[in-house]
Amino acid sequence: MTIRKAGDTNVGRKRNHNEDNFMIVHDQLLYIVADGMGGHAAGEVASKMAVETVSQFFKDTAEDDEITWPFKMDRQKKYEENRLVTAIKYANLRIYEEALANVKKKGMGTTIVAVNFTKDGVYLGHVGDSRIYRFREGELKQMTEDHSLLNDYIKMKVLTPEEIENFPHKNVIVRALGMKDNVQVDVSFHVPQNKDIFLLCSDGLSGEVKDSQMQDILRETGDDLTTGVQRLINAACENGGKDNVTCVLVQYVAD
Repeated sequence: MTIRKAGDTNVGRKRNHNEDNFMIVHDQLLYIVADGMGGHAAGEVASKMAVETVSQFFKDTAEDDEITWPFKMDRQKKYEENRLVTAIKYANLRIYEEALANVKKKGMGTTIVAVNFTKDGVYLGHVGDSRIYRFREGELKQMTEDHSLLNDYIKMKVLTPEEIENFPHKNVIVRALGMKDNVQVDVSFHVPQNKDIFLLCSDGLSGEVKDSQMQDILRETGDDLTTGVQRLINAACENGGKDNVTCVLVQYVAD
């Protein structure tokens, strides 16, 4: 297999600093986006700690398979899934402990989405309301479920479409890294098809650009991932740019 990738981040039109971070760890076929939150620019610290901790754990375990893991392995899950879950849980613990130790960082946290390709397929991991989509044969599909107050209400089917559109607490997330000393990580496994594109993004993209518009952009840009990233970010800014915008595109090409 060949993996092609492109990514970028933008402060948007309304914010004065960027609390998003992303990392492409191509030698590990690992791609991460994190959207931080917290005062005193602590959100930026949290998202940076998240992407760096996850990527470093992958590098350390690749170089030394005897390394002691910070959490016990779940014997019912494959090694690759355990590795992704443990990396994200470790990032959560580090952020939580840093927030406890420094009053200026109290309450800081971050979402995270991560895609990791293995010889058997691809693992998608996430916490929070950043998203992973899959673009296959011209169709865009959301692959993650938002850990948000709005989505909890939607699942209970207590909101009309108009109420969903005007929901006043759209930015309230119910799960994030740094909130507690432990966190539940949602992971799914998929077997990709040739030319599948995985889109990782912060809610600065998904909150400003409807899925249908994202789909249209990806149909137009095709295999030109760099142009696709820029078109998506530009669309978010043109639609208001109320938040930081981060986007990573990763394409699986079967050999």
